[in-house]
Amino acid sequence: MYNIKNYDLLKTLCSVHAPSGNEVALKEFILNYVELNKKNWKSEPKVIFGDEFQDCIILIFGKPETAVYTHMDSIGFTVRYDNKLIPIGGPEAVTGYELVGNDSKGRIETKIVADLDDGFLCCDFHREIDRGTELIFKSNWLETETTIQSCYMDNRLGVFVSLMLAENIENGAIVFSCYEEHGGGTVPFLVKYLWENYKISKNLVCDITWATEGVKLGKGVAISMRDSRIPRKTFLNKVINAANKYQISFQLEVEGSGGSDGKELQSSPYPVDWVFIGVPEENVHSPLEKVNKSDIEAMLSLYEVLIRDL
Repeated sequence: MYNIKNYDLLKTLCSVHAPSGNEVALKEFILNYVELNKKNWKSEPKVIFGDEFQDCIILIFGKPETAVYTHMDSIGFTVRYDNKLIPIGGPEAVTGYELVGNDSKGRIETKIVADLDDGFLCCDFHREIDRGTELIFKSNWLETETTIQSCYMDNRLGVFVSLMLAENIENGAIVFSCYEEHGGGTVPFLVKYLWENYKISKNLVCDITWATEGVKLGKGVAISMRDSRIPRKTFLNKVINAANKYQISFQLEVEGSGGSDGKELQSSPYPVDWVFIGVPEENVHSPLEKVNKSDIEAMLSLYEVLIRDL
């Protein structure tokens, strides 16, 4: 099991402005991080990006057989007219939540208020904000000995785990996707590229799940047996067997709704398998998303085993 002593990278990732449709700042951050650190990794990856991949990134290590998918984007809000707000994805929009962003006139720090006349959410700002400006939750990091609370753990924690995983991969692929929170759309061309160029059929979805009555903080990483989609049982069993073999703390999740990049993997025209594996969190899609550190360590440990052994 890992013992992660420093979460500064995760803290920085949680503050990057990258709502669905505008992931470019996080793309540039990841590319810069990889360039600065890849020479110290066990295997130096081939870094694939460019116009044909939009704002997505693929890291190829050695001769990959398994890919880890992690989405970069987050939920947020788009400013409409008269400082009214339209959700990006499914944010928890509560009066008083602080929002930040930038438009042509400068920095914006504001709060959510309700418009009682027409039902729209609004933000309380001293001037009219440029139409189309994206606003995100203000960073509010709170770390204790056992937990972390912050906006955008979904899915900057997945990005964090993927970058930590990159340090020790010899053979495998890491895929940073976009648009997951607001309809998806990038996974189809990413899985196509990996299938046609590397015949990768084994895929792991590195994301955050909801804490429920059956999946709780501090009880281990969640392996999803199903959500709105159902992964192939033969592949799912390999993941569960590996967690048991290496005595990694995990919980089995069974839900009938929700989804991830896994739904696009399953809908692809290629014979690929997938399983969702992620840390449970409380207060999903709010500024107060909360996770347990021991679950993060279990998540990273399981991914390292799977990308090596599957």
